[in-house]
Amino acid sequence: MADESTDQPSASPEAAPVELLTLSEGLPPVIDTPEALAAYCTALAAGSGPVAIDAERASGYRYSNRAYLIQIKREGAGIGLIDPIAFPDLAPLAEAIGDNEWILHAATQDLPCLAEVGLYPTALFDTELAGRLLNYPRVGLATLVEVLLERHLRKEHSAVDWSTRPLPDPWLEYAALDVEVLVELRDLLSRQLDEAGKADWARQEFEHLRGFQPTVRVDAWRRTSGLHKVRGRRTLGAVRALWEARDRIARERDVTPGRLIPDAAIVAAATAMPTSRGALLSTQGFHGRGASRYANEWLAALRTAAELPEDELPTRVSHGDGPPAPRTWADKDPVAARRLELARAAVATISEGRQVPLENLLTPDSLRRVMWAPPSTRDPVELLEAVIDQLHGLGARSWQVGLTAPALSRAILDAEAPKKKRQSRSASSEAEPDGVPVDEGSPEGDVPSDGASDE
Repeated sequence: MADESTDQPSASPEAAPVELLTLSEGLPPVIDTPEALAAYCTALAAGSGPVAIDAERASGYRYSNRAYLIQIKREGAGIGLIDPIAFPDLAPLAEAIGDNEWILHAATQDLPCLAEVGLYPTALFDTELAGRLLNYPRVGLATLVEVLLERHLRKEHSAVDWSTRPLPDPWLEYAALDVEVLVELRDLLSRQLDEAGKADWARQEFEHLRGFQPTVRVDAWRRTSGLHKVRGRRTLGAVRALWEARDRIARERDVTPGRLIPDAAIVAAATAMPTSRGALLSTQGFHGRGASRYANEWLAALRTAAELPEDELPTRVSHGDGPPAPRTWADKDPVAARRLELARAAVATISEGRQVPLENLLTPDSLRRVMWAPPSTRDPVELLEAVIDQLHGLGARSWQVGLTAPALSRAILDAEAPKKKRQSRSASSEAEPDGVPVDEGSPEGDVPSDGASDE
């Protein structure tokens, strides 16, 4: 299910009313028995065309990311609302889908929970990502359906607890509508990608998505809201200890951590360091069943932090494997800061010229990594080839590499060139709309072949 919380269609008094999207074949019953699953899988296998698929999770209620409802639609089979909790596995569904293309919206949200029940795509089309490549300013499902299909998709049940049983009919109708027009939306976006010359970009992106794995965060406790207010390593250690205790309890109970105690309570207790139950429960944010029921665990976490040796306390800054924060580059490495400045400007120019969002053209992390630790060679041809290899190693797709590698190579060279020479190069590139010299015979410029086909 795509997150629509910040991407609702905007109402305008001048806008013509659009038709309310409804289910063309009515609301089907939930599939929660082996017999019902077998019957739907038979119809699904006999259907035609791609398979629209979506999943609902209990985000904000449960710790796990599991699917609590899976919605399927295919021509000839209709919509299937499958309760995955009712089955030990969904092998019959995987077999019925076979090698047919999946259509999802915001695939990275649903692929992990679908993989948990044994569903893996062999080909997919992500309508949200297609919208981004086409440079639509807002790409939520409701917005694209309204703008492109001129139908209104209601999203009033997007934040409900999908682990509830039985699921109310209004919730089920909401879920079914998420796949009602995905095939139609996919076909329209596919035509637009072809017309914009971006179909191959999309194919590369969709293939890349098939291998998506959620990022495993290192030192996830550092994302505690309000951590910037904390002073001192001992207090940081208390935040870490409380966060880890809360995470363990939440995982065991399968509830979202914030329902036990909020982040604000963790920061307040870490700052005050209460040593008794009474003092703890009078600390800001420590109220409700989660606070009192697990008071002993919270106090034990605080005692552990209080007793830690100094050299085991966390530092203010986490030293990961990436480059430092860009705001520190000018002091740490002025040439790298200049490289980053030039590269950002060049990539922004390409983004505008190619009508594709910056973050889809090249991830900010990849840009920073190349600019902080570029290849050592300064021979222009060797440098370009090395940057191409570096970008591929960071996961960039061939279309991204073809558009950005020349600009990044130029930024590396120009950052170290005398000021006069930089000004000369800058002037010569003003007439190039993408910031990259483009060979009229090649849509991606004169980039040395890296052996990868973009076909």
